[in-house]
Amino acid sequence: MKESDKNIENLIDKMMSESTLESPSVDFTSKIMAQVLVAEKNKVKIYKPLISKTIWVIIGFSLLALAVYASLFSGTEYNLEIDKSYTERFSALFSGIHLSKNIMYAVLIVPFMILIQIGLLKNYFDKKYEL
Repeated sequence: MKESDKNIENLIDKMMSESTLESPSVDFTSKIMAQVLVAEKNKVKIYKPLISKTIWVIIGFSLLALAVYASLFSGTEYNLEIDKSYTERFSALFSGIHLSKNIMYAVLIVPFMILIQIGLLKNYFDKKYEL
C-alpha cells in the first residue's frame, strides 16, 4: 500500500473510534407507528369506474352514428318484419356447424354462471372495501 492510503486509513480509524453510535430515542417506534396509523385513516378510497361517463357517451354516439350511416347509405330498404328469407339465410350461415349437446349446454350455461359470479364478486368487494 502507498503511504497516503495508510494515512487515510489511520485517519478513518481514528475518526471512527472517537465517534459513538447514535441511537434513536426510546419512543421512536411508537411515534412512527402513530404517524402511520394517522396516514392510513386519512387515506380514503374514492370510487372510480373502469369506463368513465365520457367514454360511454362516445360509445353511444358511435353506435348511433353507425346506425344512421347504415340506414342512410346502404342503398337498400330494410323491412322490419322477419320473414322466411331472413330466417333461411340465418340458418344457412350455421348449417355446416354441428355441435354436441355438451357444447350447447356449455354455451347456454356459461354466460349465466359468469353473470352470477360477477354479482357475487361485486358484493364481496363492496363488503370488503366498505367505508
